[in-house]
Amino acid sequence: MKNVLIITYFFPPDVEVGAVRPYGFTKYLPLFGWNPIILTSSYNNPSDSDLQIFYTPKSDIVNFFLKFLGFNSYVNFENSITRHKSMNINFVIINFFKIIVSVICYPDPQKYWLNNATAMGDNICNKYKIDVIMSTSPPETCHLVANRLVKKHNLFWIVDFRDLWTQNHYYPYSQFRKVFERKLEIKTLNGADVITTVSQPLADKLSTLHKNKPVYSIPNGFDPDMMNPGTVIDPKFRIVYTGKLYDGKRDPVLLFLAVSSLCHECKIERQNVQIDFYGHREKWLQTEVERYHLQDTVTFHGHVPREIAIDEQRKAQILLHLTWNNLAEKGVYTGKLFDYLAARRPILSMGLTDGGVVKELLDQTQAGVHVSNEEELKKYLMKAYREYKETGLVQYQGIDAEVMKYSHKEMARKLVEVLEGVTGNSKK
Repeated sequence: MKNVLIITYFFPPDVEVGAVRPYGFTKYLPLFGWNPIILTSSYNNPSDSDLQIFYTPKSDIVNFFLKFLGFNSYVNFENSITRHKSMNINFVIINFFKIIVSVICYPDPQKYWLNNATAMGDNICNKYKIDVIMSTSPPETCHLVANRLVKKHNLFWIVDFRDLWTQNHYYPYSQFRKVFERKLEIKTLNGADVITTVSQPLADKLSTLHKNKPVYSIPNGFDPDMMNPGTVIDPKFRIVYTGKLYDGKRDPVLLFLAVSSLCHECKIERQNVQIDFYGHREKWLQTEVERYHLQDTVTFHGHVPREIAIDEQRKAQILLHLTWNNLAEKGVYTGKLFDYLAARRPILSMGLTDGGVVKELLDQTQAGVHVSNEEELKKYLMKAYREYKETGLVQYQGIDAEVMKYSHKEMARKLVEVLEGVTGNSKK
């Protein structure tokens, strides 16, 4: 059995993270003759997994900076600042903080994990016969760690992007910084043998920046062990959303408009409808709820543990999936989309005009629909509501054989094809 060292940073498994790393597909690699050895950050709740996992102290410079200032989180910091009466002062303070963060977080808030991770990785490479190193981001510091180890130990290297680096359309920093960071990206990945990412549109995008590098698409996935075992569905016509809205880029207002209109037209009975959001509370969204007079219909639950979010997905009549109506979004799968597949409940996606890869997946699996305007949305809601009234349930129509093509087991199989291809070449 060959060994692959996977360098990944573990983010706590909460509602904001769709695919919990460092696990997922890695537990299925041994089925295909590959032993994963995982190098990741430490956390408080070790898994009972049988995988070989090496933990190093984690580092998040933003959280360290905030705690130094007396805040528990950025949300706590922003809420505290916005209590000030002067909006101009609020704007100046928050933006000054963002400038400071953009400087100290180069290339990401986990930058100080680099030395600890490199030292641990060096020990692993000396102790085990490593055939390939795979680094996955975010954060990009994982690639910096891999770059050091690959150079020292002369190993094959697969760079994996679950989200793009400087080509990410959610890139949070200035264009001035992007110029320098793009040079860092190109220089860092110069020694990579293969690049992988989640979709073909993103693979094509990476190929334009990293010329002469083979780039493959390996979608995100879900753990087949997490498939909905048959959870009882809520009796109300309940639509559930879990995750971030990215400052309105993922906008549910079209849903509010459609539901409000259908209730006013007496095509949907308001007392039967419930819309629940789990994740960061957004003030602008509450304003939109009030605008459409849906205070008795829409509920914001705030952050919840991942286990609760998964349970709420399984109990929903419909799962709401939102995309940003931006052409750059056409190659983006969100992590929650795969959680939704595992929940085995109908998915209602909206946002991007043509739906991109999300619409392709939903059409292929029949696990849901993507709508791009009010007319399409109202037509879907009326059809779903009629079914709910007649049977008490919006039926799930997903084709299991197609859905399982997005399981972690299938993801592992595709990765093994890349691993075998890489190790079939000679390392100079």
